[in-house]
Amino acid sequence: MGTETQGGLSSLARAVALLSAFQSRDRELSAAELARRCGLPRSTAYRMAGELAQLGALEQTPHGQFRLGMRLFELGQLALYQRGLRESASSFLADLAAATRQTAHLAILDNYELIYLDIIRPSPAPRLRSRVGGRLPPTVTGVGKAIMAFSPPEIVDGVIARGLPRMTTNSITDEGRLRAELAKIRRTGIAYDHQEHAVGTSCCAAPIFGANQKIVGAVSVSGHTSSIRLDLVAAAVQSTAAGISRVQGARV
Repeated sequence: MGTETQGGLSSLARAVALLSAFQSRDRELSAAELARRCGLPRSTAYRMAGELAQLGALEQTPHGQFRLGMRLFELGQLALYQRGLRESASSFLADLAAATRQTAHLAILDNYELIYLDIIRPSPAPRLRSRVGGRLPPTVTGVGKAIMAFSPPEIVDGVIARGLPRMTTNSITDEGRLRAELAKIRRTGIAYDHQEHAVGTSCCAAPIFGANQKIVGAVSVSGHTSSIRLDLVAAAVQSTAAGISRVQGARV
């Protein structure tokens, strides 16, 4: 795949745009739809999709549609485990989910967005919208705010500069209020999401630290607002975060 440019974008940038055109609800897309979403000529989108299919990043169906290839799944799993956090946190996360009978999340901040590395949902727990690999604005989640509270100022400024979205009427959209809440999280070591991401869902979260007390992620417990007692699960969440932090601190 060359480095020629078209419309100001290199071929590499256009390839990434094609892959990023797929959303969680999409199973297959036509070359025409890929072209429309990426703003590319249809012939260019079809040619590049074909090259990506040859590399395993896409697969072409018998009907001429395109879907994400297994090579992307393999690389995604490798990226998660290379980070080390998901692997070292897995047993802690499972214990947290079992103890609280609620959904346990492990998340990091990536390019000013929250991304879920792992989710464990015990059988009695209600199903939530979160999914492994899913991204959200960090300001509307407990894990996102827990990470932001202990991140360098430039990270916080970068998140705020991207805007404070309103996903529910409880979402924090005022910079001053957000900064005050982050200061409180730094004092208490615990962060909350009071139906800020989704109506009817609440959670509490705690930060995870690595070597030299550098923030590396956060863990949370989430459930239906009507059934979860945040005050009762907070201690378990903090204990879990502390356990993962001890393991992460030992990794050099």
